[in-house]
Amino acid sequence: MHFLGHVVRFIVAAIVLMIVGYIVPDFSVGGFWSAFFLALVIAALGWIVEGIFGKRVTPFGRGIVGFLMSALVIWVAQFIVGGVSVTWLGAILAALVIGIIDLFIPISTPYEAGRDRDRA
Repeated sequence: MHFLGHVVRFIVAAIVLMIVGYIVPDFSVGGFWSAFFLALVIAALGWIVEGIFGKRVTPFGRGIVGFLMSALVIWVAQFIVGGVSVTWLGAILAALVIGIIDLFIPISTPYEAGRDRDRA
């Protein structure tokens, strides 16, 4: 994926996080830049978790473990990014809403989807 594709992906992720902040109680994002940096931190933490525990435990994995790891990553990210406030319940609800939104607006490219399918 080219640089511009990554930028667009993080802009879309930031917009999704701002929408989630509006919908979910106990989850607030200060503005676009906080949401943008939150998206970057969530991606970085997800990459680290994937490197340590493997694909099945990552926020991008499926199942209850991936869902709970996604909530944990969201909760931890608030301590790194300013302007973000999340409770445990807010992180769980945000992970649920982000998962539902991801069903309709997937943030992976066809290349990445094919690469992930080939790895499985």
